[in-house]
Amino acid sequence: MKFVPIIKVTDMERSLKFFTEILDFEVAPYDADLSSPVIDLLREDAKMQLCEFDGSVGIVVNVEVDEVDDLFRSYLDRGLDTSHKPNSPVHQGPVDQTWGFREFYITDPDGNTLRFRQISES
Repeated sequence: MKFVPIIKVTDMERSLKFFTEILDFEVAPYDADLSSPVIDLLREDAKMQLCEFDGSVGIVVNVEVDEVDDLFRSYLDRGLDTSHKPNSPVHQGPVDQTWGFREFYITDPDGNTLRFRQISES
């Protein structure tokens, strides 16, 4: 069994740019029509769908990775803007959480949040 989250977006073009250019996902090879309201994105073993529609948005997805610090730096190098969440330390960089994970969060332009996390070594 494999879960594939559906991320609701209001502007497919903007979201594709965000997820592919900043977060390094790739459009699935079978999704050649980028005008489709549903597009699958892939990265390593991860898969998700972007779904464009009118209505409320917002989902939170945990993304387990091997190393969060280098990943966060690479997203900053690609243009990740963290200024929209100035009072959220976990949006500003990796944080060791009391529940045993080192995490950082990224909220996309539609309010969907990806929580990148690795098991803390401390």
